Amino acid sequence: METNREWNTVEDAQAYASLLLEDEAIVLRESEAEDFRKLSEWWNDPHWAVLQQRVIKPRQTASLVDLFNSWSQNQTNTGDAGFSIFEKASGSFIGHITLYGGVLPHRSSSMAVIIGPSWVGQGLGTRAVKLMTAYGFRELGLHRISLRVASFNPRAQRAYEKAGFSIEGRERDSFFHDGVFHDEVIMGLLDREFFASQQ
Repeated sequence: METNREWNTVEDAQAYASLLLEDEAIVLRESEAEDFRKLSEWWNDPHWAVLQQRVIKPRQTASLVDLFNSWSQNQTNTGDAGFSIFEKASGSFIGHITLYGGVLPHRSSSMAVIIGPSWVGQGLGTRAVKLMTAYGFRELGLHRISLRVASFNPRAQRAYEKAGFSIEGRERDSFFHDGVFHDEVIMGLLDREFFASQQ
């Protein structure tokens, strides 16, 4: 996708906007209450919670719905954004993605993504990360996007690397599961790296 282009027509602006939140396979859309209920099921499933949370501790659906709703407010004049992820072919809800903390002057945001169990391993999470990363740099004006992933989740690390992220370091012994401490890998991407990859 061409970037840093001067617009001279309405069509230029609309061409940019038409691809901002979708690609050939997925679309990012506003989140609705039914999305949050599905997210709560995934969040509370220990099989998947171990990959998302520091402590496997199921929570009440109502409190989780409030949490996910707070991630998806999309208030004006903030560097935060949260969208539900849908597969285009089926129209199915497949996950949620969020950018948070991207305030001035730093413009450094964190990313979190949840993909439903039935949709893992199909490349849709990588697509969502690429779309949200482009949105953060091209529309929100972010300078840096980072994310964190457990060292025992190399599948997620590979997906983030495919989306352009690099390993920057690790936080040692920051997860405790099964009586053992595990590292957390820190990954990041800068706006200049993103735009250079688009040329």
